[in-house]
Amino acid sequence: MSEDEQMTTSEQLDAPGPATGTATLAKDPGPGETLLRVSGLKKHFPITKGLFKRQVGAVRAVDGIDFDVRSGETLGVVGESGCGKSTMGRLITRLLEPTGGQVEFEGRDITHLGTAGMRPLRRDVQMIFQDPYSSLNPRHTVGAIVSAPFKLQGVKPDGGLKAEVQRILSVVGLNPEHYNRYPHEFSGGQRQRIGIARALALNPKLVVADEPVSALDVSIQAQVVNLLDDLQDELGLTYVIIAHDLSVIRHVSDRIAVMYLGKIVELTDRKSLYQSPMHPYTRALLSAVPVPDPRGRARRGEDRILLQGDVPSPIKPPTGCRFHTRCWKATRVCKVEEPPLLALRTGHQVACHHPEDFEDQRPEDTALLTAAEKAADQAASEAADQTAASAATEEAVEEAHEQAQVESQQFDKNK
Repeated sequence: MSEDEQMTTSEQLDAPGPATGTATLAKDPGPGETLLRVSGLKKHFPITKGLFKRQVGAVRAVDGIDFDVRSGETLGVVGESGCGKSTMGRLITRLLEPTGGQVEFEGRDITHLGTAGMRPLRRDVQMIFQDPYSSLNPRHTVGAIVSAPFKLQGVKPDGGLKAEVQRILSVVGLNPEHYNRYPHEFSGGQRQRIGIARALALNPKLVVADEPVSALDVSIQAQVVNLLDDLQDELGLTYVIIAHDLSVIRHVSDRIAVMYLGKIVELTDRKSLYQSPMHPYTRALLSAVPVPDPRGRARRGEDRILLQGDVPSPIKPPTGCRFHTRCWKATRVCKVEEPPLLALRTGHQVACHHPEDFEDQRPEDTALLTAAEKAADQAASEAADQTAASAATEEAVEEAHEQAQVESQQFDKNK
């Protein structure tokens, strides 16, 4: 990656789209007011094959999610690998072009703004990337990395650029004398602090942190998490923190969204989620969190829930509820009808026909799916995947054969 490419990472990743005007900055929302609203957001990555790149399917990474983020709060997003949470983060920061849905920031629709339209908002919406090693240009000094947002936005801080960058470095726990050092001279935790400093350089209103501690040692994770907490208190930041570690999310979040296969299946405040989860998938995730005394958990009747099978392919997700192929409560209706995300309690939204510790939403459907039916569904899904893989292989072999024939003819001609 070239120097210019690294310095303009956030800008160059803007999805191509018509620059339909520019987004004007609004009055700062007060505490508790909606800062970000997402409605029906989708991102489907096309699957193509053949010489003419004919589309034969799509990876439904994010498939219709709705949520909002209030000013000053932290929304945590959790789920298994491949559930679409990182893609969602890139969609709301407009580093990817959505397939469908709407993203509103401070009441303004930013869904399809192009590079020019998003430029004024870049100082208000920033992202902390997952990998502190690859997100920093090794050819740039720390001073050049952290000062890049000022140069791109044409901001000239009082007291000079270098003094402001050194102040930001001290805020995130780095020595101002590190200004002229290069990324390879720092540990993983220090590199992540550099990434945080770059994101906070222009005092943004919304920060999306994509797995900010997953690449760090456990001994360093707590330091970075505490730093994010302290910065929020000091600067009044609003966070969307994406993670797969439920312990980290519990420590930093006010509200938590649980994602499964491109969908939000539960959204509520931290206390409600950890004390009384209503979706079976959430309950299974929480049962997998290590505890100091496993025997105490057994005495309380909180047995570990082992989910059967693998996560279905996002290329061809199951019909109905996407979790029904692994759910021990699944009934016939779960197989054919997708449950909407409803507020079953105040501030507690769940997408489930048969929620935990709550009135059954479909009491008339009591016929549990049998193991044979689940196995048949799984076999059909695997067969479809195998057929697609075989077709792709045959296509590749045919293309290679044609290429070999062309090369052979060219060789004969040269002789």
